[in-house]
Amino acid sequence: MEMDHIQSMTGYGRGEAAMDGVRFIVEIKSINHRFQELVVRLPQGWMVMEEPVKKVVRPVVRRGRADIYVMVEGEGTVPRKLTLDRELAESIFQASEELKGRLGLSDSLSLGDLFRVPDVLKVEEAKPDPHSLERPLLEAVAKACEGLSDMRRREGQTLARDLVGRTEAILRHVEEVRHQAPESVSQHRERLRARMEEWFSRENLEDRLLAEAALFAEKADIQEELTRIESHASQFLQALHSTEPVGRRLDFLLQEMNREVNTIGSKANDAKIGSLVVECKSELEKMREQVQNIE
Repeated sequence: MEMDHIQSMTGYGRGEAAMDGVRFIVEIKSINHRFQELVVRLPQGWMVMEEPVKKVVRPVVRRGRADIYVMVEGEGTVPRKLTLDRELAESIFQASEELKGRLGLSDSLSLGDLFRVPDVLKVEEAKPDPHSLERPLLEAVAKACEGLSDMRRREGQTLARDLVGRTEAILRHVEEVRHQAPESVSQHRERLRARMEEWFSRENLEDRLLAEAALFAEKADIQEELTRIESHASQFLQALHSTEPVGRRLDFLLQEMNREVNTIGSKANDAKIGSLVVECKSELEKMREQVQNIE
């Protein structure tokens, strides 16, 4: 079964749409994050569209941080409007006439002089109503989401294949440990025999040897840990085919596998098993890094 539902939390998407001379360009960049975090950056006057934009992105980025950048072009092509601040112009003129009388001046303030005063005459561009352009804006957002999903899915499949390979490697190491465990007990018994021959008489040697070997075998029994690792690994592989976000579950299963591997390392007094434990821990550490980026 393909693991096409696994998604990386890292990706990028871009979308464009236009209507009535106004063009929208939307870029979405996502990175890994424990929870869902959406940050929308809109031009001035467009903040009313923040929630509609999030509503489109929310089902796509179910876990991770997404920065959504919205750019609006073509707003300058809309009709311009000339506005006159009559009260300001009249106040300036009256003040000018009063000053002229007091100082005995003959010049009068001209219309051109008034228009050159800041804020008396303004040329304003009529801003489009964001709600009237919601459809093309959200269309651009949807296109950006599609590109983002494609990239996240491709990266997710690469991560999933790598994780499957590493999980299978761990299972091979576990199988080797399972075969080595009885040999470890046998080797320990022979080491004990060599020591005990110096301490005890021949009559008591075999009984003490069997008792010590049995005690070691009981303390060094790792069958339960091996079985649990295999179970966790099986659940890990099954989770990789889930249609829901599984990053947290995968991380939990890796923690459990690492716990069992550490227990095996502390129980098994065997060089070969110790080497296999190191290999397993190395694989688990690499897998942990990979899983941190899975949705």
